[in-house]
Amino acid sequence: MIHTVYLDDKYVNIRELLQEIRCQRQGVRFESAAVANRPVQEYTTSEEFRRRAIVKINTFCDEHGIL
Repeated sequence: MIHTVYLDDKYVNIRELLQEIRCQRQGVRFESAAVANRPVQEYTTSEEFRRRAIVKINTFCDEHGIL
């Protein structure tokens, strides 16, 4: 089973935790969305945002007879 962990440095000493976790030889892997060249699930790419915005603007204009 794989667990995704989010650490808030307001409440936790992250450096200490990461040092302890990195000591593990197996079963620990760090992945960065920026390094993996893919967006985090909660975010959309700028291209997707622009596409959705254009669709919404065109729909709004059609509904209100603006264009």
